[in-house]
Amino acid sequence: MHRRAYFAAALSAALVVSSVQPAFAADAAAPKSAARTGARDLSATATPEAVGFDAQRLKTMDDYMAKTVADGRVAGMTTLLARHGKVVEFKTYGKASLATGQAMPKDEIFRIYSMSKPLTGVAMMILFEEGKWRLDDPVTRYVPEFKNLKVMAEADKDGKITKVEDMKRPPTLREIMSHTAGFGYGLGDRHPVDKLYREKKVLSSNGLQEMIDRTATIPLMYQPGTSWSYSSAVDIQGYIVQKLSGETFGQFLQEHVFGPLKMKDTGFYTGPAKASRLAAVYVGEVVDRKPTGKIVEAKELFGTAMPDYSKPPAMESGGGGMVSTTMDYARFCQMMLNKGVLDGVRILAPSSIELMDTNVIPHNVLVNNNGTGVASFNEYVGFGLDFQVVNDARKAGMNEGDNTMSWGGAAGTWFWIDPTNDLIYVGMIQRMGGTGGDDLGTMARTLTYQALLHPEK
Repeated sequence: MHRRAYFAAALSAALVVSSVQPAFAADAAAPKSAARTGARDLSATATPEAVGFDAQRLKTMDDYMAKTVADGRVAGMTTLLARHGKVVEFKTYGKASLATGQAMPKDEIFRIYSMSKPLTGVAMMILFEEGKWRLDDPVTRYVPEFKNLKVMAEADKDGKITKVEDMKRPPTLREIMSHTAGFGYGLGDRHPVDKLYREKKVLSSNGLQEMIDRTATIPLMYQPGTSWSYSSAVDIQGYIVQKLSGETFGQFLQEHVFGPLKMKDTGFYTGPAKASRLAAVYVGEVVDRKPTGKIVEAKELFGTAMPDYSKPPAMESGGGGMVSTTMDYARFCQMMLNKGVLDGVRILAPSSIELMDTNVIPHNVLVNNNGTGVASFNEYVGFGLDFQVVNDARKAGMNEGDNTMSWGGAAGTWFWIDPTNDLIYVGMIQRMGGTGGDDLGTMARTLTYQALLHPEK
């Protein structure tokens, strides 16, 4: 049985999204200063004071992250904060492996799980710029296997679907890229559709075509566009990229994203030469069904051995199958912050970045889904194209800037891209199911912005 893809995407379910963000502010709205001139490619460093931070206040974040490791909540961590394209802090804490005692290096490779999704979204937008698809195209134009999809109408008390209805219309690619199409995921088993995703082993398919074929046999959760549910839609995007480009999904990403951005350690597997650089992943220890407060290395999950990331997977999962390093992912974030360009290499046009950073969820769906799923949406926080976006940070009760884009991964990794403050942050840990305390992505935001005393710099 091919479980590598299952874990890569399924473990994304543990993700706790603590911040949400909207479309990019115009350059004219951003603060102007000498610090903004020169290369914006993370090749240079800046002192906290030079880019508006108070060093002592920033130390509060460093102390908090160090204590998280000292308290045994995570084995190790890396964090990178950059402003105006310059690295302000690039910190490592703890161990890459408690078993070996190896200190966490800056170039450690991490399972990024659902932080794969924004990378897949960029691949889609590259093809968008080539005129290969449009946001309101029906998905059936590219995946004809979905022409006969049904929609769940009723289920019995045991979670078995007892009645289905026809789709009123096929899902659009806009809905495919914003989790409003109605597909399931199989990460949990509460919803009858998710139960079928598990039974049919959609995420452990042997290749993207098999994933599509299995998905085509399962009803949608709801009529397209009427609700929001975290789904396998990004894996469907990977299939569409593969079909439209004529390349395997991994080849397309390497040629058009990873290679040009010099993300040399990012992909669907490490290969044998880099396998020793993959950080160990941990879970909270449970004895007699009670948490002990300690962490143990995850040798298996759901009763199955951990996937072997040294080898190519059975399915290249755009929803959760990639590995990366802190600096690699920071380069991706900086490209997005630079409106599509890094090191003189353009990946996307500014307008495409703005499209990704604009909420596309209808207002009634935003309100109806507030607090009911992986993410909590409202009028001020929404979802763009494979990113969570903030429409109005202050009204949302957030201290980052408007138009911040973000997401996270099942093993605790997180990032955000703040165009209003010209800032990116990437945090990498490897612990499944939460960290036994405050969400680290939330705390990183709080402690970053309480230290940003002079955003005009």
